[in-house]
Amino acid sequence: MNIFHCQSCEQVVFFENTQCVTCGATLGFLPDRLLMSALEPAGDECWRPPGSRSQRQWYRMCRNYSREQVCNWMLPADSGEAFCDACRFNRTIPDLGVTGNRVLWQRLETGKRRLFYSLLRLGLPLVSKQEDPVAGLAFAFQGDADPQFTENAQAMTGHAQGLITINIAEADDAWRERMRQDMAEPYRTILGHFRHESGHYYWYRLAAREGWLAEFRQVFGDERIDYTGAMQQHYQQGPPADWQSHFVSPYAAMHPWEDWAETWAHYLHIIDVLETAWVFRLRVAPGNDRQERMTSAPDFDPYRNASFDQLIAQWLPLTYAVNSLNRSMGLPDLYPFVLAPAALLKIEFIHRTVRQALPAA
Repeated sequence: MNIFHCQSCEQVVFFENTQCVTCGATLGFLPDRLLMSALEPAGDECWRPPGSRSQRQWYRMCRNYSREQVCNWMLPADSGEAFCDACRFNRTIPDLGVTGNRVLWQRLETGKRRLFYSLLRLGLPLVSKQEDPVAGLAFAFQGDADPQFTENAQAMTGHAQGLITINIAEADDAWRERMRQDMAEPYRTILGHFRHESGHYYWYRLAAREGWLAEFRQVFGDERIDYTGAMQQHYQQGPPADWQSHFVSPYAAMHPWEDWAETWAHYLHIIDVLETAWVFRLRVAPGNDRQERMTSAPDFDPYRNASFDQLIAQWLPLTYAVNSLNRSMGLPDLYPFVLAPAALLKIEFIHRTVRQALPAA
């Protein structure tokens, strides 16, 4: 994630902010410019960045910003859309008549916007189901009837033919942590769910195409094997004992589709964290590392970098350092995974499929 500043006072602001804590300026994210901007009223519900005079640079708030306060994205003032480039993909939102659902929805939208930031930075195809009912993407945020939350069939987190469903209970920290422990998962976050489920969608858009599918099967396995049977076997017997030698996570061992989705999520983890390290000019250089095997100082844009080896060379030392920092605070590892050579091969395959789809700079 990039660093953003309030143009009115130069205070550093976060991607989720709606107001500058220093000068009080209204803030909004401009997805067409991938920029968090201070905003000035421009009349007729329009806003403009400070100093902007041309109406072509004026914006309107997404309806979920101005009316629901669960978004902070803008859209061009002359756009015929009511919702921003992230919210217009919503098919179902939680029942706001249920106490607490608005807070859960807001947390989900925050995670979804971070996903969309990455997809926009990569230049990947983003088409809603309103535009293309067959190949488009949509989101459904649904809750359970049980007020204590249960992951039942009505609100099962998953993907089906471009529709990503997220159980809104995932936005409840206590429920999500309980599920993480029950499922013996090292990592479970809202953003992780969005990245994983988007991987299922982009498998169809990228890997399932002519010219890539044969290599996918060589690297990940044959996705034509019975998914239901593989799922039942996974939940009854667990992952194979040597899963760490081949997969990024135990869940990835279940089926080639899940292997791709889990690996896709890790690829997005890697490039977004490396971007943060790059813009903050982070440098990891242990004094006793004479061969500089644990040195990391990203000096390139990970979203535009063509070298996978360079990405990984920076990633591994960085994760060792941040995991060590977390342990110094008595916290779990930030990145609780070990990437074996076979897992790196799979991430590299995803890197190449994404690069092939990347627009020319």
